[in-house]
Order: sequence, then C-alpha cells, then structure tokens
Amino acid sequence: MQYTIPLFKLNFDEEEEKAVVETIRSKWISTGPKCEELEHLFVEKLKVKHAVSLTNCTSALHLAFEVLDIQEEDEVICPSLTFVATVNAIRYTGAIPVFCDIKSNHHINIDGDAIEALITEKTKAIIVVHMAGFPCEMDKIMAIAKKHNLKVVEDACHGPLSEYKGKKLGTIGDIGCFSFFSNKNISTGEGGMIVTNDSELEKRIRLLRSHGMTVMSYQRSLGHAMAYDVVDLGYNYRMDDIRASIAVVQVNKLEADLQKRITVRKWYLERLANIKNVVVPFANHDGFVSNYIMPIVLENVSTEVRDKVRISLYDAGVQTSIHYPAIHRFSNYQQYARPLPVTDYVTDHEITLPMYGSLTEDEVEHICSTLAKSLNEL
Repeated sequence: MQYTIPLFKLNFDEEEEKAVVETIRSKWISTGPKCEELEHLFVEKLKVKHAVSLTNCTSALHLAFEVLDIQEEDEVICPSLTFVATVNAIRYTGAIPVFCDIKSNHHINIDGDAIEALITEKTKAIIVVHMAGFPCEMDKIMAIAKKHNLKVVEDACHGPLSEYKGKKLGTIGDIGCFSFFSNKNISTGEGGMIVTNDSELEKRIRLLRSHGMTVMSYQRSLGHAMAYDVVDLGYNYRMDDIRASIAVVQVNKLEADLQKRITVRKWYLERLANIKNVVVPFANHDGFVSNYIMPIVLENVSTEVRDKVRISLYDAGVQTSIHYPAIHRFSNYQQYARPLPVTDYVTDHEITLPMYGSLTEDEVEHICSTLAKSLNEL
C-alpha cells in the first residue's frame, strides 16, 4: 500500500539536484570544500566554536565518547527511549549503559531528577536525547554533571536549531551530535555533524575521523603537505562532498521549513486537545524547536488498542511509527535492564503521527478525525 499521507516527506527540489551536479563537475567529491562550507554553516547557525562533518550521527556519538576518554567498564547514564545508536555508541567503547527513566507522558525526555541516584564511582558521562527536538532539563543536568565531574553528550539528532534558554541544542554540553539521515530535518541520506566549544576535543575528533592521519587528501591536493603521519588509531568517518553539498542546501532551507512545522504543530494541538485519552508531549512548550516528529501518548487504554488505532490510521492511508521501542527490551540490551516504568508505558502507548512542513491543514484534520473515530470505536 502506498500511503496517502506518509510519515515524512523530503524537502527537496531542484536546488539539491543542482548542488550535486555542481559538486560532481568540480571533480572533487570526497571530503573537501563542501564539507568545510557545511561545517562553517553549523558554526554560524549554532554559534559554536567548532563543527566537524562525519559519515553519520552514530560515528559522531562514537567519537564523542572516544575523545571524552570513556573507557571499558565506565558507566554512562542514558535514556532507553531513543534510537539504539545512542546506546550502541556507548558499547563501542566498552562502557556500560545505565538506563534512566523519562520524566512523564507529558515530557518524554530523560528525567533530570532521577539521574543523580544512578551515579556511582564508575560513572563518567551522561548522554541526553532531545526527543522530537524539545530540550531536556539542561540546567539541572549540567549542574549534576558539574557537581560530579561528569561529561555531557547531547544527542541532538532531532533538534537542529532547537533552543534552550537562548542556546542551540548541541552546544550546551561538552559535545553535540547531529544526524542527516534521510528522514531528519536536514536530509542527505547519510551524514552527521559533531560540534563542540573545546578546541582540544575538536583537534582529536578531526584526527580520529580519518584514520589518525595528520593531513587529509584535500589538504595535500592544495599543496599544504606532501606527506602525512598516522599518530592515533582512527576510523574512516569522513563525510563526502556530494552529501555535504546537499546538506548545505538543506541547512539554508531549514529555518523556513521549521516555521512551517510550527504551524503544522499548532493545527495538531488544536485538534488533539479535543480527543479524549490523547496526551501531546511538550504541549505547553513555547520555545523555538525543530518539531522533528509529532508524538502522542494514549492514556487509559491498552497497548492492543494503541496498535488497533495504528491499523485504523493505516487503513485511512496514514503512515505512523513508534518513537521508540525501548532499548532495554532488545535482546542485546536486556542484561542492562532495570525498572523504567514511564519508559515502558510510553513505548507501549506512543504513536508518531506524520510531521513535515508541507503537511496541509486538511491532512491534519483527516489524521486527527481518523484517530478520534478509531478511539471512540475501540
């Protein structure tokens, strides 16, 4: 079945096509001038000192833990309600994920009040995930981190340009990580960015993203060096200029697209407010955010009802999703499971509705009326 209203639509037009063609014709398609341009754009837009383009957000998260010296058997406090890459990156270093519950059905980010009780002598870092682009309780979390000398990584893959008290998400902790996966606000298929205000961390990130080499191919092609050394055990985490050229266009479109998403969310809030047993997380938040997804949580119903509602929406041509299956339930992570009652409830009762800038008011009406009818009939 082809959905009448998909979960997401690419914000692409001839600008992206033109950018790719120009890059191919430039004869430089690997990491080069377009990656540099994209990095400069992030520095400018986020008002952060450093940005390094990478293959994807997973590599950004991995490098974040590497350069912060997170080692085997260290503990990292993290949410379970996130995409598995957030926690996979912890395990890449051999560290142990310590799952923290989320705050409530109304605030589906990590619970700042629950973090401190999880800290042990092995705890070295906290990673936060700004769900749907809405900020975690960063003042509280940063205060805890300072008190216990912990590092803070922001998984900001949902929140490019989202703000918390005047600061862009990703720039508040020690390191911020962004995704350019095909369904993200900035879409390139694959790609990512890591940002930091720490110059020493940035130097090591650049080193590790390209095999620990002191000079990359683009710099050698410009005559900046004729040889290189390998001074660390690095990775092949370089972004290429073809994807970077798409990302540059996407970043330049982003603010206008986010304004459209604000309007779409407003339509949703007006209609969902009248549907019994539906909670919209962050409904009262009034700061500027990316509105990456449109999650709702059903209350006073079973998981089976949630699933039947999704089928009703499917039958009406509406694609939905779940953000996310809780990580601590996956076979590979059950050994780290602990009681997370709010996370468990949300993962069993959440539905992600379509969200993109070109969604129309009539389409939002169709989605919400189908949802209401389905709930009334079940």
